[in-house]
Amino acid sequence: MTWFRKSEGSDPALAMTPGEPFADVPPSSTPPAAPPVPESRRRKWMRRIARGFAVLCLIFILLVGWLALTAPLSKSLEPIAPPQITLLASDGTPIARSGAIVDRPVKVRDLPDHVTGAFLAIEDRRFYSHWGIDLRSIARAVWSNMTGGPTQGGSTITQQLAKFTFLTPKRTLGRKAREALIAFWLEAWLTKDEILERYLSNAYFGDNTYGLRAASLHYFYRQPENLTPAQAAMLAGLVQAPSRLAPTRNPDLAEKRMKLVLNAMVATGRMTEREARAIRTPRIDVRTRNTLPTGTYFADWALPEARKLSDVGYSRQTIKTTLDARLQAIARRVTSRAELGKAQVALVAMRPNGEVVAMIGGKDYVASPFNRATQARRQPGSTFKLFVYLAALRAGWEPDDMIDNRAIETGAYRPKNAGGAYSRQISLEDAFASSSNVAAVRLFGEVGSDKVIDMARDLGVTAPLAEGDPSLALGTSSMTLLELTAAYAAVAANSYPVEPHAFKAEEKGWLENLVWGPSRFGSRVHKDMERMLRAAVNRGTGRAARLPQPNFGKTGTSQDNRDALFVGYAGGLVVGIWIGNDDNSPLQGITGGGLPARMWRDFMVQAAGQKASPRPRRVDPTGPVEPQDSPVIPDVDDIPIADGTRIGIRDGDAVISTEINGSRIDLRVPIEDRQPEPIGPDTGAPPGN
Repeated sequence: MTWFRKSEGSDPALAMTPGEPFADVPPSSTPPAAPPVPESRRRKWMRRIARGFAVLCLIFILLVGWLALTAPLSKSLEPIAPPQITLLASDGTPIARSGAIVDRPVKVRDLPDHVTGAFLAIEDRRFYSHWGIDLRSIARAVWSNMTGGPTQGGSTITQQLAKFTFLTPKRTLGRKAREALIAFWLEAWLTKDEILERYLSNAYFGDNTYGLRAASLHYFYRQPENLTPAQAAMLAGLVQAPSRLAPTRNPDLAEKRMKLVLNAMVATGRMTEREARAIRTPRIDVRTRNTLPTGTYFADWALPEARKLSDVGYSRQTIKTTLDARLQAIARRVTSRAELGKAQVALVAMRPNGEVVAMIGGKDYVASPFNRATQARRQPGSTFKLFVYLAALRAGWEPDDMIDNRAIETGAYRPKNAGGAYSRQISLEDAFASSSNVAAVRLFGEVGSDKVIDMARDLGVTAPLAEGDPSLALGTSSMTLLELTAAYAAVAANSYPVEPHAFKAEEKGWLENLVWGPSRFGSRVHKDMERMLRAAVNRGTGRAARLPQPNFGKTGTSQDNRDALFVGYAGGLVVGIWIGNDDNSPLQGITGGGLPARMWRDFMVQAAGQKASPRPRRVDPTGPVEPQDSPVIPDVDDIPIADGTRIGIRDGDAVISTEINGSRIDLRVPIEDRQPEPIGPDTGAPPGN
């Protein structure tokens, strides 16, 4: 065997004889493999980018497929149906149907340049150059919103058309994605002028008016082909927030927005600065047109909220309300039977959670659709004392605590007690029950006006309240019957504030209730307040409202008998009744403890259901609207037959009403062969206990 010498060096190569193994390697060993070439950083990043791009492409394909299945693409090319909302009572009976004010579509070729130019300048300057989505506009809006600039939207006219005609108004990523897909679809199948015509002919301009032609006739009584630059600029400014900017409601905001449109037209070269400065605010010329009235006070109040809840702006919607058709009929019977003379009446009935189940806004909707339950601001009188006494209880006072009840003979404000009834001292409970004015004013001074106002605000009162004015304790600040009744509902529910609503509210989750849930009175405060409310009905000024069940309430009569009220609750219903003259003149012989209290009792007795409830009937939501503001069953007004005794017909039964020892007794005599059924206080336990 021949040995070869190992060569020197850092990486020696071993010599070998042909057919012989390496000198320094055992025969069983194999030569080492060449080391792998390391991958460069650039190749790693390129590989990762390629994989990410492939995943994104797959996600994009799946997303487009999902959008194509869920987006109403075929519907987007169909004629747009005029919007219509039908309101249902809680049993499904149609109670009101509201159609939109619409008119013939417009043609772009027939409109002046300053009309189309106004809309393009303020809504979509690059309309004729993009493909449904304007990335530049979106980037500008995002930058402005991120840097604290004015809030901007990046939607094009095509996207807006897709949104308000085919999609829900809910702001979700899914809706925005479908909006973009429909925008591309519209751009592919329609010309730019056709898209603009659809947009102008269907956009909402406020006052229940849809489309440029209907809006120009509604606000200016002229065809859109004849609009002036000023009128066109004002209409173009409305589409951003039609309800808020409508010139019939907020002329100052409409004028301010119009000037922004003119500045946009100058910036896009559609008019000169000199021409823009010369333009004056146009005069509004609203005239009566053929519209579909709702026909009820409740529906007029509920419809604005119904439009917000409507899933799709352009479709026929059917929405169930909280209105109880039976209770609404009772409310109409009670108010129409009352001897009001020339006075007006309002009634609100709600559940303790704020669900309004009956509403009367006046004696005759046809004669006067003005809603005195939700629109009229009148003095609540002594019903406002609820906030004074609640504030006192929260500050540590108790019903048995005594307060001075002597006449106030010093100072600029000297209220009087009704009938001149004074005493050296009186308990808070007795003062509330007898509605002592001097005690309420003194208690107001002890507690402080700030605490009383804070209590009213906590219970949802939004009306202006004069701080430091002692007359506030007697209800001299005006408010609506609706918010006053809601405040009493907060006591009934021991949860505040209570927001009156015409539609079922969504149930809050436990976390939302924990963090943002309603507030509650302390158990002692709530118990003591109900004790005083019960005393006011059972032995105080509200005796005419007593029921054979636990009842709580308060009377109210404003200065010079201009307003008479009773607000209270029993049996899961909170009801407020107001009587007054529209011209604010004094009432003749009507006080809160009189007619309003008796009407409240009549409503509660009938609402309690003395007779068996009728079998539920099948109703057709698409059927004719059934009037809810007129009596369903004709009654005969009470006929006096002796001093303090009357007879009449109610619900098909003869009813004899009389008073015994100051308590009203109603004896119902069925016309059919049945035993008479007494209603009202019995001879057993005292009412309300």
